Amino acid sequence: MAHPQPQEQEVESPKISAYDAYFETVQSRKKLPGPLQENLTFAFSKVPVSAFQGVPGGKVIEIGADTCIADAVKVLSRHHILSAPVRNPEAEANSDWSDKYLGIVDYSAILLWVLETCRLSPSFCSATAAGVGGAGAMGAIGAVALGVTGPAAVAGLTAAAVCSAVAGAAVEKGEAKDSPTGANNLSEDFDSIILQDEHFKSTTVRSILKSFRWAPFLPVGTDSSMLSVLLLLSKYRMRNVPVIEPGQPNIKNFITQSAVVHGLEGCKGMEWFDCIAAKPISDLGLPFMVSNEVISANINDPILEAFMKMRENEVGGLPVVEGTKKKIVGNVSISDIRYSLLKPELFSNFRNLSVKDFMSAISKNQGKAMSPITCNHQSSLGYVIETLASKSVHRIYVVDGEECQVVGVITLRDVISCFISEPHNHFDAYLGFAVKQIMKH
Repeated sequence: MAHPQPQEQEVESPKISAYDAYFETVQSRKKLPGPLQENLTFAFSKVPVSAFQGVPGGKVIEIGADTCIADAVKVLSRHHILSAPVRNPEAEANSDWSDKYLGIVDYSAILLWVLETCRLSPSFCSATAAGVGGAGAMGAIGAVALGVTGPAAVAGLTAAAVCSAVAGAAVEKGEAKDSPTGANNLSEDFDSIILQDEHFKSTTVRSILKSFRWAPFLPVGTDSSMLSVLLLLSKYRMRNVPVIEPGQPNIKNFITQSAVVHGLEGCKGMEWFDCIAAKPISDLGLPFMVSNEVISANINDPILEAFMKMRENEVGGLPVVEGTKKKIVGNVSISDIRYSLLKPELFSNFRNLSVKDFMSAISKNQGKAMSPITCNHQSSLGYVIETLASKSVHRIYVVDGEECQVVGVITLRDVISCFISEPHNHFDAYLGFAVKQIMKH
């Protein structure tokens, strides 16, 4: 786990350099008073990971690397979770975590695999779209994904713990406010549908793990600080951080970007939070990404091209724009693939569908327009946090002028970065060895 370890002399990874560049940009743009930033960083260094609520039942669900996609989907759905750590079946029971776990797989990875299979094999799309119930195995995947709305444990950042830490008092464990969001179970005929397709039976989790939104397995101990977790979720671009109890073989918990932002939103009313939340995002240097760096999809682009952009740029969503001024008219995300899997008429024509037609079809299915979620440069950080938390989204677009031109995007990662800085030598002392080990693979 992420504790001090002997350091090896090696060339710095390009990934580490990219993380450093991002975080240096963040810190240079923030306009927080130095003492306030130092106090916040110190406070989070005193909040223990154990302040987060554990997963239901006290056990994190794992999936073996040689599990077929069909069985992996059943495990995720049966336990109402979006993702799970992938266990190496060849590792010994007492193996170190770096040998025991290969990464984390989630529904987005599986959906991207489905999409890639469709792109490379049109006949596969047609065959599955004409399958049982009109949607075949793909439809079954879509039905599962539609029912999943939250992670296994959306654990809230304990407001009392943060408040105590800021005040310099001892941190006590409190009850987290957020609870897991449930998902629908599989339909009765799911097993018979999905297992009929050879692709799902012959493709293993291991084979897609490092190609489709791979997330490395980089845990922290229950005795670690929230500062280390927040750095992993922001600077080091982790979507979730497994928690391991020292001396115990099983994973104790997951902490996600969404969980932290929900927890921050729950700190509303506390002086330390309100003084930052009241500031306009421009005072915090947001958005960190300048307008010409924003990756978008034109409303007339093929929807397949939009999803490929997401995969190539390792992002989960894109603003949909029109015209030379890039007026925002919508948003598409990886999770939207699931809607196409439920509609045979969409899935069978997926390769030729435009973004506009795709959005129209989803809006008709939902009974409402897919309005983009936006803010402007004068919006407060508190508004951004409340919007991200209440709407359970991962990004909000910054617009400018009456034309609502997209000039930036703020992600969960960016929000977390606003609250912390990295103390000198913190990387080497607490994260360096573990992160560098991951970067070797």
